[in-house]
Amino acid sequence: MRAPGAAFVMKQSIREKLERLRLRLEEIDRLLAAPDAARDLDRFRNLGREHAEIAPVVGLYEALERAQAEQGAVRAMLADPEMRELAQGEMDRLREETEAIEGSIERALLPADPNDERGIFLEIRAGTGGEESALFAADLFRMYARYAERMRWQVEVVSHSASDLGGYREIIARIEGRGAYSKLKFESGVHRVQRVPATETQGRIHTSACTVAVLPEADEIGEVEIDPAAIRIDTFRSSGAGGQHINKTDSAVRITHLPTGIVVECQDDRSQHRNKAQALAVLAARIKDRCMRELADKTAATRKSLVGSGDRSERIRTYNFAQGRVTDHRINLTLYKLGAILDGELDELVRALTAEHQAGQLAALSESGT
Repeated sequence: MRAPGAAFVMKQSIREKLERLRLRLEEIDRLLAAPDAARDLDRFRNLGREHAEIAPVVGLYEALERAQAEQGAVRAMLADPEMRELAQGEMDRLREETEAIEGSIERALLPADPNDERGIFLEIRAGTGGEESALFAADLFRMYARYAERMRWQVEVVSHSASDLGGYREIIARIEGRGAYSKLKFESGVHRVQRVPATETQGRIHTSACTVAVLPEADEIGEVEIDPAAIRIDTFRSSGAGGQHINKTDSAVRITHLPTGIVVECQDDRSQHRNKAQALAVLAARIKDRCMRELADKTAATRKSLVGSGDRSERIRTYNFAQGRVTDHRINLTLYKLGAILDGELDELVRALTAEHQAGQLAALSESGT
């Protein structure tokens, strides 16, 4: 993002884009005002949505033009010795107002992520470190669950595999809430922990790791089509807790997507039908995520996101218990508030990661002028 107080120079290509948006808004106004505008309801609704998207941007552009025109008038007053002090104060106010409008225009022109408002599937898997890694996976799940609680989102465990000491070898959860993907989409990658494990008798610090994947939910209808002939469904008895009933019936479900080799297991519910539905939802999200990453790989040669590629093998963050710090390696941010972060206070990290992402988007916008 532009540094506070830095001069804003709007590229001609961006100004031309704003002019095109203004002309398009005028055209939409005429179309919506036509006597037969509502005859085609689909077209009418589409025009209404486009109007709602464009109008705020055009409004900001016109506010910027007014502020710049006022600056021109005040600048002429600066030549008058008797008016200079008053004019300088007014000029300072207008500069602040202009900078605020310019920042709003910058953000308004950023390309929207169509998945931002969706819920997510959160997948956490223990990696290097054995039992300690599984315990850390439980810590990470609690961190995200507490953050979801603060955001008033709903968390539902879809599937989990517990370790002997109460951690998770793997846990998959659905998080439902407006904007869940926009807030947590930068969490995908390898999370590393440095601490003395509960199993360590000599007080030595060990390094363990977990892999986190954040997948936007696919629409229930139409977005990801799964050909029934392309999947194999196996049922088996649950190996998890749940009492005698769940262990005596083949309620657990394993779905294999043959074209991609993606395998999903769900066994947390007593109902085989429910487990199958959950597994299909996770499978759809993983297929959607694979398509998104393939598309991202195609554009990575042009510009890599400043907050990383989202690659599951990319080390993104270290949690150091001895020093009480959390370091995000993608943006070189270190916070000495480990306890608060593990308790779900992720806002500072989320804001910093979002700001870096927007900075990358703005750089690309300035380079392309589109």
